[in-house]
Amino acid sequence: MQPPTVSCLNGSDSHDHMSTSPASANCRRPVIIGLYGLPGSGKSFLLNILKCGLSHVEFSFYDGSQVIAAGTTGGLQAFQNLDEDDKDRVRDRAIRSIKQESSDSGRSAIVTGHAMFWAEGDVAGQLVYTPADLDTYTHILYLDVPAEEIAEYRSNDQKRSRPAVSIAHLIKWQQEEKTQLRRLCRSHDIIFTTITQRQVSMGRIVPFITDLKTHTDDLNSRLAQQRMDDFITTGSERPETVLVFDADKTLAPQDSGELFWERASIPSAEVDERFPLKSLFSSPLHYSYTAFRQATFLCEEAIGDNKEYDDCCDKVALMIKLHSEISDLLHLVSGQTHVRALVLTCGLRRVWEKVLERESLEKTVTVIGGGRLSDALVMTPALKAALVTRLRDVHGSYVWAFGDSPLDVEMLQAANQAIVVTGDKALRSTSMDEALTRSIGKAGFRPRQAVLPSNATARLDVSRLPLVQLTDQFFVESLFVRRQSLHLLHATDRFAAKLLMTPMRDAAISGPALRDAHSQVGWYLATEFCTQILGVEACNIAHVQGHQTDGYRILHEKETLIVPLMRGGEPMALGVSKALPRAMFLHAKNPGDIQHTHLQGCETIFLVDSVVNTGQSILEFVQHIRNLHASIRIIVVAGVIQAKSVSTSRIAQELSRFRRLSFVALRLSNNQFTGKGPTDTGHRLFNTVHLD
Repeated sequence: MQPPTVSCLNGSDSHDHMSTSPASANCRRPVIIGLYGLPGSGKSFLLNILKCGLSHVEFSFYDGSQVIAAGTTGGLQAFQNLDEDDKDRVRDRAIRSIKQESSDSGRSAIVTGHAMFWAEGDVAGQLVYTPADLDTYTHILYLDVPAEEIAEYRSNDQKRSRPAVSIAHLIKWQQEEKTQLRRLCRSHDIIFTTITQRQVSMGRIVPFITDLKTHTDDLNSRLAQQRMDDFITTGSERPETVLVFDADKTLAPQDSGELFWERASIPSAEVDERFPLKSLFSSPLHYSYTAFRQATFLCEEAIGDNKEYDDCCDKVALMIKLHSEISDLLHLVSGQTHVRALVLTCGLRRVWEKVLERESLEKTVTVIGGGRLSDALVMTPALKAALVTRLRDVHGSYVWAFGDSPLDVEMLQAANQAIVVTGDKALRSTSMDEALTRSIGKAGFRPRQAVLPSNATARLDVSRLPLVQLTDQFFVESLFVRRQSLHLLHATDRFAAKLLMTPMRDAAISGPALRDAHSQVGWYLATEFCTQILGVEACNIAHVQGHQTDGYRILHEKETLIVPLMRGGEPMALGVSKALPRAMFLHAKNPGDIQHTHLQGCETIFLVDSVVNTGQSILEFVQHIRNLHASIRIIVVAGVIQAKSVSTSRIAQELSRFRRLSFVALRLSNNQFTGKGPTDTGHRLFNTVHLD
């Protein structure tokens, strides 16, 4: 059957003066789109439609057979008489010349081509693509026309003489081409999708091709950033805190993708077609931008009609039930202006919007994600991490991230606080344990886990991945806390400080004498200031006159842990220990040196260092301790604290979110200086200045 007549879409001159978009102009690899399909499926006809509807400033158009004919002495007839090796060389030259022309001109190319020739009766078809094809194409569109229509068109074609083939053979041929092309495209970073005559006849093909040209990874990132920026700037108050959630198996135990494809695929289809995302993400594309963009095209292929897609999302959403703990948390967000909730999903945005609507959370929670071409973007693991980093560094929000799988690890690492949602063992990601084992402890990454439902088995162990209850009062308070000034006590202007700091600053004093000076400062700060924070309690002592009387000691002395940050904090910590002789003492070089068992039964922990410069090390220790214990009192003791680290710096802002945290210093300094050699406190304390 002759393909239906379609008028020129948008008019032949409507795009002639369009400027090249920045996204496509900056793309190193020229966009080259292959139009494939069985002989007689209407590729040449479609190419003519595209010539009419697309800008010739933006696009070049090639009939592959004509390019081959032009590159062969004697034309197409002579090409047919060549042996197969020579044919491959001609095909190779043809596609390379198209690629070079496209690169030189800056125009995208649309090329008709063949994947396979298969004479009826032959056991297998003859593949006619070349390695150069796979190196050139960025997209391959397969014209998926019913075999009956192709057979009719072939038999009625007056311009070409084509051998008669059965409909059964055309079906087998067509299926084999699609299978081969899907596999090859996934191995060569090429997006593959099928198009139908309905798409062409309804005028969808021109905007579809335009989208292929303009949509790049960079453009995708900019669109996502803009949507996230809009999320931040909308409302009367910029959020201090943002709770960022993955969707599938994080907000709820279900996976919207699995449920969608159970409904959208044909039960009798092959496994790869019934569960296409599994084979897609296990291909060489893995979890790249191209892979998620390919997933969008698979969705469009399965359900082309937008209303039908929306109906399917309705049905899928009804099968999803939010974790009650997370639902309660999100409802608490609805009453706040300084805290907001955001969902970044690699799955189906529309499904999760419907799930949240059912829970009356549509005004509380924003969903950023894709699923359809109309969404204009796709979410990838790398993009999730980039958006969280932008929230944290550009917008200054404190980010709590919640995720469940290896796809979320980058996002969790980028957040200020990371919560791994651990689901039922039979349903959760089996590879997450390995991903966490590789990443925990690197660059200060110390996540916690929330086990949902509560009777599920925890991941790893609680020392590496501490447990947190999403309903715990201290945890909820830590989510919704507002920033406030740090609790800081110091003796900068006191006469005692002037006396105590003199030997610490004297260049002639080092080694044992300097360690003694630091120890005296530790004892002074503990008795003068830490008593103000903690209070004292009465204890029985033997009076010199022989009777019992009241003495005093710092409150909860025996339930206190003193931690010198090695090595510079040890001498001062020993002085603190003199003021609390019954307290425990634990050396720590890294936050991980403090274990959950060390904090059991403790009321207070002292972190002691000689100098606090930027505060980064202190922040890492405080975060780690809070991950292990939500409410323990933390007191940072130091000889010198750089003023910005506890007032105006980004680290100070992060520290200001922690409750029951205090800083005690002999003096504050406006001089931000990192010592080296003879000016390094640690070297001076231990006579190792020659090592620097």
